Amino acid sequence: MPQSAPALSSTSTRTAFVRNTLDNARQWITRPRPLIQAQTTPFQVVHDDGLARLRYYPPLAETSIPLDDGGTLAVSRDPQRTPLVLVPPLAVNMLIYDLFPQRSLVRYLLARGFELYLIDWGRPGREHNHQGLAHYFSERLPGMLERVREHSGKRRLNLHGWSFGGLFSLCYCALGRDPDIANLVLVGAPTDYHRNGVLGRQYQRISHTLGWLRRRTGWRAHELSPGWFRSPGWLNSLAFKLTSPVASLKSYLDLLRHLDDHDYVSNHATNGAFLDDMVAYPGAVIQDIIHYLWVDNVMAEGRLPMAGNEGNLGRVTVPMLNITSPADMIVTPECSRAMLPLVSSTDVECLSVSGGHMAILGGGKAQQESWPRVAQWLIQRDG
Repeated sequence: MPQSAPALSSTSTRTAFVRNTLDNARQWITRPRPLIQAQTTPFQVVHDDGLARLRYYPPLAETSIPLDDGGTLAVSRDPQRTPLVLVPPLAVNMLIYDLFPQRSLVRYLLARGFELYLIDWGRPGREHNHQGLAHYFSERLPGMLERVREHSGKRRLNLHGWSFGGLFSLCYCALGRDPDIANLVLVGAPTDYHRNGVLGRQYQRISHTLGWLRRRTGWRAHELSPGWFRSPGWLNSLAFKLTSPVASLKSYLDLLRHLDDHDYVSNHATNGAFLDDMVAYPGAVIQDIIHYLWVDNVMAEGRLPMAGNEGNLGRVTVPMLNITSPADMIVTPECSRAMLPLVSSTDVECLSVSGGHMAILGGGKAQQESWPRVAQWLIQRDG
């Protein structure tokens, strides 16, 4: 009888492995929501204009929060004086800002004492196809910042913009209408689209071809209906993954190898909830991207991606922290830092971190490499 115990144990282990694998696979395919760990930090919607919503994150009740490395961070009870507004890009959902309980940018910033707001641009339908880039940074963003001021009772604000959210924040300051922006944190924010690595060379080819067509015929992207240019969410998800196809394929192969591990499957489902559920670009946004950013590359000359001559990057005078990564294939350091000689800010700091375009905002290393520096940089200038 004792000799059969190892065989029974081995059979039991294999049975448990198969059962766990099948249970996790079934849950991942049919009921992924219970697996998703994102968006657990409480927030209040303090303004809703029918599309975009303004979130306010109340102070944490905890005395400390868990970190991704297994440590903890004590929650500061000494609040910062200047509210911080997170400005996301279009096309993404908001899960990236609060992805895991132990790796949440919003929870980290709350623990450092910031009065925190986040603008959720919502999910534009076809009825919003007429809204271009300037609609966001010249019309909708100013309105949202006024709601922040009404709610907080404070005029001076800090802005934190990632990707297109960084472009919106930079352009908003370049309009020169708001003297009460205190500091500007830009994470992977594009400027010179023709100095953007592999993608930049593609933009140059597009610029050459469409520029020739414009000179010969006068044709511009804006002459067609914006509905023709609408980019649906599934296409944006696919385009994002194709910027690193090997890594995307590897993530699914790794999932197959770890289907018996519930925690691994939960982490994969949480990341997938962000990557697989992107939001549509309104058609006019794509028209503006083609015309102003790919063909004319206006921001490389200090101009804004909008009709007319209002605003220029030379009007940006606020302190700036520019964060980039050499591994970012979507916005390279050269593309982003092209803004530096164009602005008039005298307090400018550049930070190079590791990771791709998503990871520099919410990846595992961001918690060690960039979040503490962002918090400390803002705290040093709080006043």
